[in-house]
This record gives sequence, C-alpha cells and structure tokens, in this order.
Amino acid sequence: MKERFTDYIRNLQDEICDRLEEFEQNARFRHDNWDREGGGGGHSRVIEKGDIFEKGGVNTSTVYGELPELIRSRFEVDQGWFWAGGLSLVIHPRSPMVPTVHANYRYFELYDDAGMSEVRDCWFGGGADLTPYYLWDEDAVHFHRVLKAACDKHGGELYPRFKKECDEYFYNEHRSEGRGVGGLFFDYLRPTEERASENWYALTTEVGDAFLESYLPIVKRRKEESYTDRQRYFQEIRRGRYVEFNLIHDRGTLFGLKTEGRTESILMSLPPRVRWDYDFQVPEGSEEAHLIERLKNPVDWIVYGKELEIEDP
Repeated sequence: MKERFTDYIRNLQDEICDRLEEFEQNARFRHDNWDREGGGGGHSRVIEKGDIFEKGGVNTSTVYGELPELIRSRFEVDQGWFWAGGLSLVIHPRSPMVPTVHANYRYFELYDDAGMSEVRDCWFGGGADLTPYYLWDEDAVHFHRVLKAACDKHGGELYPRFKKECDEYFYNEHRSEGRGVGGLFFDYLRPTEERASENWYALTTEVGDAFLESYLPIVKRRKEESYTDRQRYFQEIRRGRYVEFNLIHDRGTLFGLKTEGRTESILMSLPPRVRWDYDFQVPEGSEEAHLIERLKNPVDWIVYGKELEIEDP
C-alpha cells in the first residue's frame, strides 16, 4: 500500500503543478529535494511572485523511523516505528478576489519492530478547504459540490461527515470563526469489517483527483476581477488569521516539526504578506462583513446552492 500511495502522490504533484503553471507567464515551481535525518525525505515545489499565484507550495514526503516521544504518548505506546507519506499544498493567490486553497492527502503505518515488517495499525487522512477573502457564494457552492460528488461514489454518508469535521477542525477558537468556508477533513480512516484499506485508498485518491476540478474554475472566474488597495489590505488582515490557525491549531504542522521534518517545507503554508492591526473591524453591511458572517455561521453549501438554483461554472 505505501508503495502505491507514494506513486500516487508523486503523480498528483506533477499534475497539479503543471496545471497551476498554465496560469503563469513567467513564474515556475522551484523543485527541491530534502532528506530527513531519521529516515526518508521529500520533494518540495514552491512557486513565488507569480502574476496569479503570489506564493504556493505543493509538497510530497515519505518519512519513517522511530516514533518521537510526543507521538508515542499521543498513540499511547512505549515504543514504535512509523511510515508516513503524503501530499500537502497551499496556494496563496495575489488577488484578494481569488481564494486561498489548502489540500492534504496522507497515509500512515505503525509498527512494533524496527524492521517495520508487520503493520500494527494504518490509516488514511486528508481533505481540502477553501479560504476566500471576498466571497462569491457560488464559488463555495461549486467547491463543495465537486468534493461531495467525489465522496458520494464511496458512500452518501461520507460528505456530510467529512464536511462537519472540516468545519470543526479548521476553526480558530480564539476568534470564534472558521478559517474559511470549509470543504472536507478526514483522519484515522482505518480498515474495518465494513471497509478495507483498499476502500479508504480509493476514497482518498478520488478526493485527491477532484482537487483541480474543485479549484481551477474558481481561479479562472476571479483572476481578472479588479481590486483596490483597500481590498488588498483586507486580504493581508485575513491572512493573519490563516497564520494563527497554522501555528496554533494545525496538527500537520506540529507533526512535521516534531518528527524532524524540513522546516522550510512545513512552513511554506504561510503567506508572503500579512498584517495584524489592533482591534480591526469591518463596516456593517460591507462585502467584508458578508465574509465574516459566513465564517461565524457555517453554511450547508449543497442545500444553499439548490435553494438559490446556483449553476456550476
């Protein structure tokens, strides 16, 4: 399974980077290999200073070795060894009219022996979520529809479950607001009598394959929208909330740092320009207030889209 998943994330990394580069005249992804001292390594690809994408990273990694103490206590084991493979991406567009997007697809194996010959536990995780700065409701509807369609191929109960988990996970408790308009989040998808690892692999890769369809039509619709310096300023304020979540709450960031992952690759998720103003407020009834209201009150975007008869792009 880990060899298959490694091939999958590497191929998906190629496809995503190729498609994103089609939007740029000159900017290209920088390729960067790295090794982890405890075992394994990764391949980072970062794009910067593009006309459309101000900064973005699409990274893959396969790391293994002895479990660090923090992870051992989390899994309640005295000793253990692990293998973890995944693709993680964050794209920060230049225009505040184009939303930031994040996605992650991962697989984990846990062993009792240093030779890692017998799998004691294994699971899949992942998801994708959208973080707009100026919100067109139809963009959020489209994003959720595509992800729901991918989930529905593997069970109608999955999208509502993963959507709820996303709303709960990507939430800045100290701000009482979501990081964005949600998407999917799932973790610890272990084999059971009902679903084998093969089934969870099929789901995870289905969702991964749906990423470009969920995001690129939004980029195409919004990349030519005009914006003002004031709107760019608001984008940087909201990026501050993104940074707060990644550094305070994100489990992936913590896992990478605590397993001696490559710091530059882990923190590539942070935007290039950001600000924190004291007690920043938005005018009532403004476009900015519309976004904040959505972030404080999660929306069932599938039902909302049907009620307003919103069509796909």
